[in-house]
Amino acid sequence: MATPRDDDTHDDFDDGRDETPTERADRNWNEVLQELRVLQTGTQILTGFLLALAFQPAFADLTEGQRTIYLTLVVISALSAIIALAPVALHRVLFQQRAKAAVVTYGHAALITALFTVSILVVGVVAFVFDVVVGDAAAWTALAILSVLIILLWLIAPAIIRARVGDGDGVGRKGRS
Repeated sequence: MATPRDDDTHDDFDDGRDETPTERADRNWNEVLQELRVLQTGTQILTGFLLALAFQPAFADLTEGQRTIYLTLVVISALSAIIALAPVALHRVLFQQRAKAAVVTYGHAALITALFTVSILVVGVVAFVFDVVVGDAAAWTALAILSVLIILLWLIAPAIIRARVGDGDGVGRKGRS
């Protein structure tokens, strides 16, 4: 007797999961959505903080350079939100078009891009606050320390873990999820 797994939609990856490509796309889309929720919450908090600053009495005391940095951070914040929402918009446009795998691929690329813009935003906001509160040298110090932390935790550590998984030290196949 044939089962649904005996046809052309059988599991095509040896990753320890028994799922069809459609089931994998559904699972991966749910993972993308969870990551989007985390990313959007942080971005929204930073955006709210930035937008509230313009209405504070001390805002008038900012130098021209600080105002330029502030406006740049507002634009980066908006850009981050737009990029992070792009997979949701694509999903709405392609809803019930049997394009979930393409939506997941697009969502992955958008999340990587959004993480890049959010990293700039986080570092920039902290450096901006340090500049306004303490001074230029403290801002550059905060910027350097946070940049190094992001590089270590968001790029180097994942690259090391990915290499170990690819060498057979972890579960699954290299580059598959």
